[in-house]
Amino acid sequence: MLKFNLKLQHPINPWLYIFLTSVLFELVCCEVGTASMYNPPYTPSACYGNDASQFPSSNLFAAAGEGIWDNGAACGRQYLVRCISATIPRTCIPGQTIQVRIIDRAQTSVSRSTRAGTTMVLSDTAFGTIANQIQFINIEFQQV
Repeated sequence: MLKFNLKLQHPINPWLYIFLTSVLFELVCCEVGTASMYNPPYTPSACYGNDASQFPSSNLFAAAGEGIWDNGAACGRQYLVRCISATIPRTCIPGQTIQVRIIDRAQTSVSRSTRAGTTMVLSDTAFGTIANQIQFINIEFQQV
């Protein structure tokens, strides 16, 4: 049986270890997808019909694309969303992360999105908070 006796000359500071672990977690915590935008009317929605209470007061909501729709289980889920890139430079607003609530299914929404087939279709308010161009963007998202 082999034994290794490894001693570090300079042990790792526990705070540095926690910091590095949290940075690594941040790098692998989220999924990457795409987003487009849609405008009113937002009702009726696939999740809540004509119920006006479905809309968060912040107007930060989205319709789920087929990849996250999950046969309707996505209704009410909340996601942290951040713009990470776009075809037009400087489209993403740096440092902006929003929390959106899924209220609809993108494929059947009353209002059409600016681009079909995206992971999420953000309300005009949500989209405008993280991007300054009305187009298709790449996003990082995480369910909360």
